[in-house]
Amino acid sequence: MALLERPRRLRRTPALRRIVRETTLDIADFIAPLFIVDGHDILRPISSMPGHAQRSIDHLGSEIDELRTAGITSILLFGIPSEKDAIGSGAWDPAGPVPQAIRRVRREAPEMVVIADVCLCEYTSHGHCGVLSKEGGTVENDPTLELLARASLAYAEAGADIVAPSAMMDGQVAAIRTALDAGGFTDVAILAYGAKFASAFYGPFREAAQSTPQFGDRRSYQMDPANGREALRELQLDADEGADILMVKPAGPYLDILHAASLQFDLPLAAYQVSGEYAMLKAACQNGWLDEERAMFESLIGIKRAGADLIITYFAKEAARAIQLQEAGLV
Repeated sequence: MALLERPRRLRRTPALRRIVRETTLDIADFIAPLFIVDGHDILRPISSMPGHAQRSIDHLGSEIDELRTAGITSILLFGIPSEKDAIGSGAWDPAGPVPQAIRRVRREAPEMVVIADVCLCEYTSHGHCGVLSKEGGTVENDPTLELLARASLAYAEAGADIVAPSAMMDGQVAAIRTALDAGGFTDVAILAYGAKFASAFYGPFREAAQSTPQFGDRRSYQMDPANGREALRELQLDADEGADILMVKPAGPYLDILHAASLQFDLPLAAYQVSGEYAMLKAACQNGWLDEERAMFESLIGIKRAGADLIITYFAKEAARAIQLQEAGLV
């Protein structure tokens, strides 16, 4: 073949890269997770997640201001109570950390989309996501549903826009939708952790949320990482029960599931770039092994390219600030 007959690749000048780029990130794609604790004047750094902290309500306002300045419009709240019990009753306490945080954000940043995680693991003394059997060795699915519904109602009453059940109990979306509708909260949406895998990448989160199980693990109710077709069935079940948004968690190791879900479902699709994914990249960058901004964006673009409409990420604020600088032509 003559030289001029060969297929040509585009010359990748900066301007050309921008206009032919197939996948772009927008600040509106990002949801920032926050950890709220009971108490006063608490700002406790999370050692395994540099740049993040447990914070009491009085330290929430400054963080919300920073997120708003960065253009972040959505947050996901996790609560850490001062006291825990066997059934996780702090999850639906109207004076608990998450309802308090919701009310604070509603007053000070009414435009912010507030998502409340719905699970019991942060609130139970044993660290599991539901009610234990009388023998104490297994999580009871059906009794847990009522408690997840109570927590969802508490968050809706406080002003949450979205509740996000993450306990992976069978029927949790239907139970929560029924309770919300009966309580008059028909406009509160459900973001379902439909395909939540029993992942090793949750370690730093369990430090952040103080939710490590006191015995055993969560593999009896979270998904086997080997199962892809099952993940799509789980997502379908949540869609059938009334979920408004579906989620795959974690993101990076399950991009195949995310892409398959994007082809199968018409609902908005979220992916959670979890604490372990964040911590690994941070550690590698701090050791000088990776360029942090490039690695951050490459990981996030991969998630969006696979099919995510929304990305829950601990990089949310950093990524948003970097996008602002790019759009302003400052980098």
